[in-house]
Amino acid sequence: MGFSDEAIGAAGGSRLQRALAQRSGAADVAVFTLDREGRVNSWNPDAEQLEGYPADEVLGRHFSMFYPESDRDYPSVELANAAEAGVHVTEGWRVHRDGTRFWAYVVLAAQRDQRGEVIGFIKVVRDDTASHLRQERSAKRFSDLLDLAPVGIGLIDEAGRLYEVNEELAELIGVPRADLVGVPVVDLLHPEDDPGALASGAVGDAEPHTLVGPDGRSVTCEVSQVISVQDDGRRFRLVVFQDVTSRVREAEMLQYQATHDPQTGLLNRRGIDELLGEATADTAVLLCDLDNFKRINDAFGRAGGDEVIAQVARNLSDAKLPGCTVARLAGDEFLIVCPNVADAGGLAALADEASGVLSMIATVRGMPVQVTASIGAAMPPSGGVAGDDLLRYADAARYQAKERGHQKVVLATDTSAEELNERVRLEADLAVALRTDGLELYYQPIVDATGAPLTAEALVRWPHPCRGVLSPAVIMPLVEQIGLVEELDRWVLRTALKQAAAWPEAPSGPIRVSINLSPSAAGSPEFLHSVADALSEREFPPSRLMLEVTEIALVELSPATLLAMRHLIELGVHFAIDDFGAGYSSLARLKNLPAATIKLDRQFVAGIEDHEVDRAIVRSTVDMAHATDRRCVVEGVETEVQFRMLEALDVDAFQGFLFSRPLTNGDFETYLRTPPGQR
Repeated sequence: MGFSDEAIGAAGGSRLQRALAQRSGAADVAVFTLDREGRVNSWNPDAEQLEGYPADEVLGRHFSMFYPESDRDYPSVELANAAEAGVHVTEGWRVHRDGTRFWAYVVLAAQRDQRGEVIGFIKVVRDDTASHLRQERSAKRFSDLLDLAPVGIGLIDEAGRLYEVNEELAELIGVPRADLVGVPVVDLLHPEDDPGALASGAVGDAEPHTLVGPDGRSVTCEVSQVISVQDDGRRFRLVVFQDVTSRVREAEMLQYQATHDPQTGLLNRRGIDELLGEATADTAVLLCDLDNFKRINDAFGRAGGDEVIAQVARNLSDAKLPGCTVARLAGDEFLIVCPNVADAGGLAALADEASGVLSMIATVRGMPVQVTASIGAAMPPSGGVAGDDLLRYADAARYQAKERGHQKVVLATDTSAEELNERVRLEADLAVALRTDGLELYYQPIVDATGAPLTAEALVRWPHPCRGVLSPAVIMPLVEQIGLVEELDRWVLRTALKQAAAWPEAPSGPIRVSINLSPSAAGSPEFLHSVADALSEREFPPSRLMLEVTEIALVELSPATLLAMRHLIELGVHFAIDDFGAGYSSLARLKNLPAATIKLDRQFVAGIEDHEVDRAIVRSTVDMAHATDRRCVVEGVETEVQFRMLEALDVDAFQGFLFSRPLTNGDFETYLRTPPGQR
């Protein structure tokens, strides 16, 4: 309970007397008078009840008796303030007669005579202990919450300065708690950080800010604030600093991992998409494909290949091609994006410079390895194009560069762009043909020295409605591009087993069907297991199936793949090493390959009539095959002379146009029914 300033200000006047009279009888308020020196002049029952003193113990004594020992000098200050200002309002601890304390709200008003001289004082004392304790408990709870909160908290006055902080904020900044009091809150921020709402005091969503301590250590925080009011009516801000440094760093790391190649640190395809999406008429892209990288992998293993990739990436980064960004798309493919090719001297100059950078000597296990690359370079055609299409144009040019040989550079043109669009249409047609049985199998016989058919190699053909019958040379690059190689392998396996099951038996006995496996299928235990399932479903004799796998695909087989192959061999399936001599495997590897047949590549047969080296290679291969208990088959036999020479070298079986061209399934059945002399 209290008095208005107006009532108090009329010290000695009738309004104060009326106010005092109205308060008479209130047990928590004492009203008494003092003389000009501060001695008690009057004492009423309310004062006795509040203070605990009877009148005879108080009258004539100085009112400092009601103060704790430590505050006995303060009453003189109160009297001086009241005499000067007319009224003095204060609060603090006071002492009951029994020695207990209470929190007093005090009004001290000066009484004056007609000349204005101070003749005494009226003192009003109210017991505010309960209210004060509630405030203290509230303040204590607030203080405890500040200290317990796992976030930095600061109270900011209207001038924008910290006047209270918790220990968590002090630790975030790395400054003692006491040293932060009085510091402008914006001084906690990094010099380059926009203070935003933290400076203006506007309340809104949490803002990210970077705090920096005197040691330079930075902390990323989400900063939130609310406006509040103190007991005396002054406004203040309560600001919360939530440390999100680890969360931000984790997000940055995840973003980095999603957009960068882990092996080289270069941008990956996803990381380059933004640049491709902003392609303009001046943007150039260079798609770079290392030449004969498969040979490096075969010679040094994947770890050696990874070393080369890392060195190539480092060379490209160190070259600092003008205004360019380098990325690794996949495997041995690198992409260079130049937003303004004029800065690099034009497309041709940039492509030549990149080719020079990529012509390098890498070192693998202390051995020098020559590295070159074929490059397809493209700019948007006159009609403009999206970034993805620009990449496809560069890919088409790169494909042409690979066909022309090592270290070639091809610049895409509007014509090549149209050729690429045609190729894309062809890819779509092939995907439909594969899934709707629109492909066909042709069969080329493999015969013995008498011309009797032993095996028929299945060769895929595509009877295109506009382009005629297309060979594997056209089909395989397309099917690789659209990622359907294993699906094609499954189609060939399924179709060949179905058709071979209906073949008539030749005089020499049941004809074996031979199927070429892609490297991905040959290295897949799952695919090899599916072969056994297909044989079982068709009830096709395993001994009538031969699987041809290229030498390169066989040189590095996983234990699981070898196990699957051996399971098929135990069932009776035969394996053949196709294109022998065109790969890079060693004899040490060859002796452990699970293959019963070696098919010598046609390049050695073509020169056997005129070149002793080719004859020696054929002779050595036949001897090696027989020494390892294998059969030797030669491909590409086209003349009678070649046949007689190969027969003399003890070759086991022959394949080529001399005996038969690839035949449709119907024509091959007719071939089997026809006597050898009439074919």
